[in-house]
Amino acid sequence: MDMRKLIGRNFARLRREKALTQEEVSARSGFSQQYLSELERGKRNPTIVSLYELSQALGIDHMDLLRPDGNDR
Repeated sequence: MDMRKLIGRNFARLRREKALTQEEVSARSGFSQQYLSELERGKRNPTIVSLYELSQALGIDHMDLLRPDGNDR
């Protein structure tokens, strides 16, 4: 399982479920829109601190970003 891709897919899905744009999450979290785009594409390897800060910006539990989504089988 590629954790970068899993986190990216989960982040993108959860962000869309919250009806937020990357720009809105950027303003809430302090991460650049470019960083968030690369994260969603599985190009970034976020730290646990980054995952926590992103989860706070989305209003979710940080573990939601790590849960398997069944797309890596």
